[in-house]
Amino acid sequence: MDRYYHIGFGKGDLGATPPTLAILSGDPDRASLIAQKWLHDSKVLSENRGLASYLGNLPNGRPVISATSGMGAPSLSIVVNELVQVGIRTIIRVGTCGSIQDHVRPGSVVISQAALARQGAANDIAPPEYPASADPFLTVALVEAAKAQGIEYHLGITASVDTFYEGQERTGSANPHLLRALQGITEEYRNLRILNYEMEAGTLFKMGNVYGFAAACVCGVIAQRTRSEQPVLEAKAQAVDRAIRVALAAAERFA
Repeated sequence: MDRYYHIGFGKGDLGATPPTLAILSGDPDRASLIAQKWLHDSKVLSENRGLASYLGNLPNGRPVISATSGMGAPSLSIVVNELVQVGIRTIIRVGTCGSIQDHVRPGSVVISQAALARQGAANDIAPPEYPASADPFLTVALVEAAKAQGIEYHLGITASVDTFYEGQERTGSANPHLLRALQGITEEYRNLRILNYEMEAGTLFKMGNVYGFAAACVCGVIAQRTRSEQPVLEAKAQAVDRAIRVALAAAERFA
């Protein structure tokens, strides 16, 4: 039985009714939480190279994979490529993000309709001018799920960048000397009505359009960059819980 080098499993590990949908989390603990708390009859597919993957069933009985993409677009691009090869045709990213707009508050969720993809990995998939857009039907399902659950959500454009510190204009790091091209970039993005920073959606969206699968992203807001560079840790659990609930409710319509 062939298993893919990075994700550590293959089609033969997915059972008689293989899943076509995956919930993708950067944090391996979040992938595990989704599998253990929210899915039925979950089991470990692989923990190869720290990339944990689980197989389970949604409340409606449909199979789904909860997988870790790792931090950043290069790692995500590897995991997504191999997930598509095992038969995944729909991917919902469940992440965390930092707001760059006053009205997008910690504890809420951002549903990305498209991304400004300032990512080397995204440019390897398609040129910079190629649109990094989410699947519209899957995105609407996320919005409807948030509405149905009374969850505060924001729909708009996300800035996907390769670095957590410099690329998001953080000066409170080991490198306080930002390149001139990055100085003031957050204000520029704010004026473009971009809602948030994160590190994976742009590459995921380009891959979806180029490879031919449906991709969407919902992120819990855990930082308010109009006030501080630091994550608001007391809001993280609520934000992540809300993002997961929105993703799973949408997943039931597509799995």
